[in-house]
Amino acid sequence: MGSIELKAVEKWFGDVQVIKGVDLKIEDGEFIIFVGPSGCGKSTLLRMIGGLEETSRGEILIDGADVTAAPPSKRGLSMVFQSYALYPHMSVGDNMGFSLKTAGAPKEEMEAKVAEAARVLKLEPYLERRPKDLSGGQRQRVAIGRSIVRDPTAFLFDEPLSNLDASLRVEMRYEIAKLHKSLATTMIYVTHDQVEAMTLADRIVVLEFGKIAQVGSPRELYERPANLFVAQFIGSPKMNVMPITASLALSDVPEGAVQLGVRPEHIEVVESGGTCDGTIDVIEYLGADTYVIVDAGEAGQITLRAPGNTGLKEGTAISLGFPPESLHFFGDDGVSIRR
Repeated sequence: MGSIELKAVEKWFGDVQVIKGVDLKIEDGEFIIFVGPSGCGKSTLLRMIGGLEETSRGEILIDGADVTAAPPSKRGLSMVFQSYALYPHMSVGDNMGFSLKTAGAPKEEMEAKVAEAARVLKLEPYLERRPKDLSGGQRQRVAIGRSIVRDPTAFLFDEPLSNLDASLRVEMRYEIAKLHKSLATTMIYVTHDQVEAMTLADRIVVLEFGKIAQVGSPRELYERPANLFVAQFIGSPKMNVMPITASLALSDVPEGAVQLGVRPEHIEVVESGGTCDGTIDVIEYLGADTYVIVDAGEAGQITLRAPGNTGLKEGTAISLGFPPESLHFFGDDGVSIRR
């Protein structure tokens, strides 16, 4: 089992409150990802779950047992950090089995668990190598393997891919997704990269200034953001947000709505009579896609995603259509208003 529950947890550093009463229930076997901007408290919250940071107030329960005051070694969790923290003088196999060796596990048990972890992570050809002879992705897999052999209740990942280049990040995302499916173990993962969050998570926890802004599946957060913060944090390029003014040809605006949101990929270029008009300011060619940035006067700067082979040119006047089913409305307080 690997259920984890946070009940009104808080973290204070002196007079500064970093985590502000977080309630969260994580089911056994779930892949949960904490995302948010720098300083939102996502790594601090992960470290509190792992016991590396003291919980100032509230409770942390693992499989129903209160572990709020328990040391990390008594929580049955395993952490994987940005830094691989491998012993350079040890082989891959020895690095992976080191925690079992220090715990006094029998040699046969240790060798069996290391062999199984190596098989899962495709590290079998590298067991006799030293860390310096491995690529960044292989070293990260060794660090994950070191956690697997401990057979933890849950894995805690603190931005494990941030030190890798773009191609290795894609490769390791795939490996971690496969690992979760094969182990069916609870995983909590911290990242600032929303692509990692959208592709890996069962549910995403969006944090804002130490509070949970929204919890939901990647699709829920993308299609039904609870507020402006989530709406603009999830999605790339970010959602266009503009004041609801006379320059926008809108119907069926919900009562209390003061701002309109529409994602770049949902905007259409129309012959005439669109939701708003503007002039193409900048075109950013990205291969398969082209980002078109439009000066729309009172509505502000609007970005739309067009096909890579679009014939649009800078300086051209265009009309933009916003499909009604793709619109989001927000009130004065930034909270989403449903139609």
